[in-house]
Amino acid sequence: MMIKVEIDSGSGFCFGVVNAIKKAEEELSTGETLYCLGDIVHNGREVNRLNTKGLITINHEEFSQLKNVKVLLRAHGEPPETYEIARKNNIEIIDATCPVVLRLQKRIKQEHDGKQEVTTPAPNEDIQIVIYGKNGHAEVLGLVGQTAGEAIVIEHFDEVKELNFNKSIRLYSQTTKSLDGFKRIVEYIQEHISPEVTFEYYDTICRQVANRMPNIRTFAASHDLVFFVSGKKSSNGKVLFNECKKMNENTYFIESADEIDLSVLTKDIRSIGICGATSTPKWLMEDISMFIKEKVKELEN
Repeated sequence: MMIKVEIDSGSGFCFGVVNAIKKAEEELSTGETLYCLGDIVHNGREVNRLNTKGLITINHEEFSQLKNVKVLLRAHGEPPETYEIARKNNIEIIDATCPVVLRLQKRIKQEHDGKQEVTTPAPNEDIQIVIYGKNGHAEVLGLVGQTAGEAIVIEHFDEVKELNFNKSIRLYSQTTKSLDGFKRIVEYIQEHISPEVTFEYYDTICRQVANRMPNIRTFAASHDLVFFVSGKKSSNGKVLFNECKKMNENTYFIESADEIDLSVLTKDIRSIGICGATSTPKWLMEDISMFIKEKVKELEN
């Protein structure tokens, strides 16, 4: 009996990452030097592929030393000071910030700037801008930067208890956080906030990413064995892998085909699923699929 090997059609780059890579490839095709501020995507294989095409990955310190060059900003977005440095150093910015992130940055900046315009704020209008997101994540740093560093970041549910519930709250979310986690925080604030102040929340979670959760659960449950392909730096990868593992304990986290433990490919397996994060390239999942099919053929003979 044949073993079926299937790649999850919903896995692979989100449109923000697709757009950033397309822009990078277009620029590189002109033969000019192109720098990228941070890894273009949290996947080592894809970063290496673009490096071989000439993309030079730099950090913020290196960026501030450059002058008269082209620098690509990846999908995660950047705080205002990055643009300020570029202006001073005559750096041409190729802006690949994801449109969903860009909208969120604008909303947070408007909220913060609007707050600044009140010259004598009433005590209850001392608004706390709160972001549900991962501390230190590139997207979150870009969001906090819109508030001159004043926004409060909540990474885990328990941190919501430390907010001042006698002050108004405006809650936003990093675009790739879980909807369930966001709703839980909203409910807690609604239960605890003082009636004297205001609470508004904005669900700014990217639906393309959020919808992967239920889809990947179904995919993982429908196979005997699952290989989840992702870079170790991907926070979205960690979340999705854990969901797969909950649905199917025969789920293995791999970065590439050479990490596959061949002993798990046994004759009693009927179907193998391959899926990945929003930062996992399709070509990598296809390579892994071909590798597994070869091994399965050897097993069947």
